Amino acid sequence: MSTLLEVKGLKKYYGTRKEVVKAVDDVSFTVEEGETLGIVGESGCGKSTTGRAILRLIEPSEGEVLFQGKPLTALKNAELRKARRDLQMVFQDPFASLNPRMTVGAILEEPLKVHGIGTATERKEKVKKLLETVGLTEAHYDRFPHEFSGGQRQRIGIARALITQPKLIVADEPVSALDVSIQSQILNLMKDLQEEFQLTYLFISHDLSVVRHISDRVGVMYLGRMVELSPKKSLYDNPLHPYTQALLSAVPHPTPGEKRERIVLTGDVPSPANPPSGCAFHTRCHACMEICKTERPALKETGDGHFVACHLY
Repeated sequence: MSTLLEVKGLKKYYGTRKEVVKAVDDVSFTVEEGETLGIVGESGCGKSTTGRAILRLIEPSEGEVLFQGKPLTALKNAELRKARRDLQMVFQDPFASLNPRMTVGAILEEPLKVHGIGTATERKEKVKKLLETVGLTEAHYDRFPHEFSGGQRQRIGIARALITQPKLIVADEPVSALDVSIQSQILNLMKDLQEEFQLTYLFISHDLSVVRHISDRVGVMYLGRMVELSPKKSLYDNPLHPYTQALLSAVPHPTPGEKRERIVLTGDVPSPANPPSGCAFHTRCHACMEICKTERPALKETGDGHFVACHLY
């Protein structure tokens, strides 16, 4: 597999001279062609901001994003618009991300018009075919978003992302607003579409069970930083970072009556406007050492593609 996306030292800061919020603070990773990289972490850890900064829906403060070897962060307006055919996003809220004044057909045809793809007849046929591909029907073409259920609206959101035949889709919490039974349907649909259209996913979620189901590799973020990055099996079988261990210990176990040690984190998540010195997690870590308070650990490989940012290793 070749590297499709490479993120180097990505930063996104907000605020004034007096107070700077470090939403994303020096994040680096790669995504291989055809794989699904899951990014997990608590609310406010910067995972959604990372996804939006990669696509330049918000402008990064620093860092470089390479897509197929080309720097996205250096592209001007016309070049960026052209590149967006290959880079699409599925948003968390399937209702807020759809224009309530437009029919489903108009919503799905709009990207084709923007990029000058096909004639009016060809666009309409393409949209109807894609509606069936994502589990809807031609009859839904002339309906408005409010006439659909949450799961159906997310299928429309996925169809809109697929319409330009992209190579990379950033899925930002695509099932968190849906019922559990609908979640599994959407996840299975995304896996089927990935195989059919040769897609690469950056899948953002706070739900470790969902990420385990769909991802090939998993990155764990805490307070704007990547603290662990590993193949899925290695991360779930042998988590190395104390934060990852605490997250996984909180996941409900499928076997009734089977007990396991629960790691309860003490204290609140620090403010990204005033992050702790050294390792950002040291204020809540049960394995904290003196070096953790002063020196920030680098993300280093421990073997077999398993990276961790921790002084224990």
